[in-house]
Amino acid sequence: MIELVALDMAGTTVQEHGAVYVALREAVEAAGGAPSAEDIRRCMGADKREAITELLAHPSPATVDAAFDDFHRRLAAAYRTTPPVPLPGVEKALAALRAAGVRVALTTGFDRTVVDGLLTVLGWDDTVVDAVVCTDDVPAGRPAPYMIFRAMEATGTRSVDRVLTAGDTVRDLQAGTNAGAAMVVGVLTGGLTAERLGAERHTHLLPSVADIPTLLDH
Repeated sequence: MIELVALDMAGTTVQEHGAVYVALREAVEAAGGAPSAEDIRRCMGADKREAITELLAHPSPATVDAAFDDFHRRLAAAYRTTPPVPLPGVEKALAALRAAGVRVALTTGFDRTVVDGLLTVLGWDDTVVDAVVCTDDVPAGRPAPYMIFRAMEATGTRSVDRVLTAGDTVRDLQAGTNAGAAMVVGVLTGGLTAERLGAERHTHLLPSVADIPTLLDH
């Protein structure tokens, strides 16, 4: 029996039109980097400060800080222009899971500043999800499993055998596998194909988070 469903945000539960990776690429370029499309794909799902560090060649802490602040500004501007919205069927799925006694947590590569603004735009609070875990809540972001463990702690979930994780990136699947979650689900609402996402270790591939209640019913 699954007691906790831990879900990524951008591309998994939230449609933000790819703004996060545009902002990331532009901030890295402004800091002197030259990331390829493949470089950006490899950083999907990562802590954004860690991604900036990875994409810049031997950056100083001051360079990373400046690029991270620039990323924040660019992402905020993009969200003002095109506000993020829940992906189709996600809010209904979250309500169905919680009504069935399953706790729902969001885990995200965003820091708390971005997440708080994003949740405000979406109108999501503790009536929608049981916990929200950000990268600045843990020692390291994905593929480390720490955000999943923190979500378990926050929701009183004692066993990874009772946890389902879901996300739209390779790092989401790696984090779920590293946590030892009972179900590690890839969803195809992000930027990766079934072939690309399916090449990573997983238990299920689904079109959307909206399909998770049906998966658990079966």
